[in-house]
Amino acid sequence: MSSDSSADAPIETDVVIIGAGPVGLFAVFELGLVDAKCHVIDILPKVGGQCAELYPEKPIYDVPGLPVVTGQELTDRLMEQIKPFGAEMHLGEQLNSLRRGDDGRFYMGTDAGTQFIAKSVVIAAGGGSFTPKRPPLSGIEAFEGTSVHYAVRRMETLRGKDVMIVGGGDSALDWTLSLAPIANSLTLVHRRDEFRGAPHSVDQMRALVAAGKVRLLIGQMTGLQGDNGELQTVTVKTASGDEAVTCNALLPFFGLTMKLGPIADWGLNLHENLISVDTERFETNEKGIFAIGDINWYPGKLKLILSGFHEAALMAQAAAKIVNPDKKVTFQYTTSSSSLQKKLGVK
Repeated sequence: MSSDSSADAPIETDVVIIGAGPVGLFAVFELGLVDAKCHVIDILPKVGGQCAELYPEKPIYDVPGLPVVTGQELTDRLMEQIKPFGAEMHLGEQLNSLRRGDDGRFYMGTDAGTQFIAKSVVIAAGGGSFTPKRPPLSGIEAFEGTSVHYAVRRMETLRGKDVMIVGGGDSALDWTLSLAPIANSLTLVHRRDEFRGAPHSVDQMRALVAAGKVRLLIGQMTGLQGDNGELQTVTVKTASGDEAVTCNALLPFFGLTMKLGPIADWGLNLHENLISVDTERFETNEKGIFAIGDINWYPGKLKLILSGFHEAALMAQAAAKIVNPDKKVTFQYTTSSSSLQKKLGVK
């Protein structure tokens, strides 16, 4: 673990949660039920993690009790759920130092100079710091943020546009299906006529192609043409030669590059760049440091939001014994416990 050399007055709290995605937010709720006060740190400028940053309007179908919910709606609901516990959010900050003090507590600092002292740490940082993979095209940087987008944050901004989507996975297919009805034109480009996405999505895409509502090109982008950050055409190399395709909105979905960042230097046991945990407490090899959600690994791990929620619940029971070692932790149900209902403000 690295040492924290800043002399700024620290914030003292029970738990610091690293990551404000759905799993980190639900951890606030579970920890709140056991009287653990939390501060939450996220490198992104808003809460919601990848759900809100990359897929705010993309539907999610496997959250229990919600047949369909968007990433942003799920984030909003979680923020409403944790409101009674008053967790403070530190957004746009990255935790870059962590050490255990002689008193057993954790001393931490962010790149913004914020200092913390906590009895426990919960890493809920998804896959770590993530950045979209940039297509290897000369000059693409000039178009990023105006004509080239690595995520769709508001569908309406693409209404009436000549859209090109590049990729063969679920993101490329999902946005092809979602944007085809509102785009002026939509071209899907993939290097081969086989797709990694869900079979039903592939079938729906091919039906749109057959109906003339989507154009499918098998090939690769080789050049961008435009002025002042505004795309005009994209050159695509196909088996029959180069073609200049009219395009003023390019969406390359080449996946994400995941990096643990400073977390990798904290002496935690790693398994293929993920943090190994037990399945009773979801604790790392460092006592008092827990890892939940997509950033952890254990045999049988499934990278699902609902799995992260389960992990948060068990983690909170274990963390409670560290936060309040002299207090007996009695498991209670929110449906029948008057004390829990009082904490939630419903009694």
